[in-house]
Amino acid sequence: MDLVPLGTTADVGRRRPAVAVLPVGSFEQHGPYLPLATDTIVAAAIAGRVAQAYDVLALPPVTMSCSHEHAAWPGTVSLSHTTVTAIIGDVVESLRAQGIRRLAIINGHGGNYFLGNVVQTANAATARSMTLFPSRDDWRRARQAAGLVTGDHEDMHAGELEVSILSAVLPSSVRDGAPSSDHVADERPFLLVEGMAAYTSHGVVGSPSAGTAAKGEALLASLTESFAAHLRVLTEPSDTR
Repeated sequence: MDLVPLGTTADVGRRRPAVAVLPVGSFEQHGPYLPLATDTIVAAAIAGRVAQAYDVLALPPVTMSCSHEHAAWPGTVSLSHTTVTAIIGDVVESLRAQGIRRLAIINGHGGNYFLGNVVQTANAATARSMTLFPSRDDWRRARQAAGLVTGDHEDMHAGELEVSILSAVLPSSVRDGAPSSDHVADERPFLLVEGMAAYTSHGVVGSPSAGTAAKGEALLASLTESFAAHLRVLTEPSDTR
């Protein structure tokens, strides 16, 4: 799996895609068995599958974002939401200068709450110019299609879903320890106040023992299919949908 798209300027000039996809990941702890770049790998994997299936311009990922809730663990690096918003704004302006006026942000980090506001603001200024993918419904359908045994609330971090996707796209990155690291912390009332360390000692909330490569492939297949609806809402007149 390539984290950086390998197309050339000639490829883009020939295809003239109307929509770009921007993966946004993070650099934060994912327990003792998944890499700090897990969310970036997930976002880039989704973007890669989407780019294979649809005529879009795949951009390289934003590799750091808002991971402040994981600051208690070594290696975690965060950017402010204003910095990431500014990066996205610069990307939008650069794309617009070459005629690409639609952007799909592919978010791999659940803590990037602000991205919803970025998309709202963009669409208030220019109708149907930006979407945020996957949505909660997209993830829920993907979990069901892949036969995951957990839901998104209990399997919050470094659990079944993330182990499955990394096992499918970059199996060498999944180290020993996942099967014995399941952790239940369904009640997290002050996560934004206290951070993850108040609810888990090893950084895991979920069921990594249930993750498999086959589930990862099924998750990515479902998400790729779901992206079609996002592409339609960006590119088709509203009276044709």
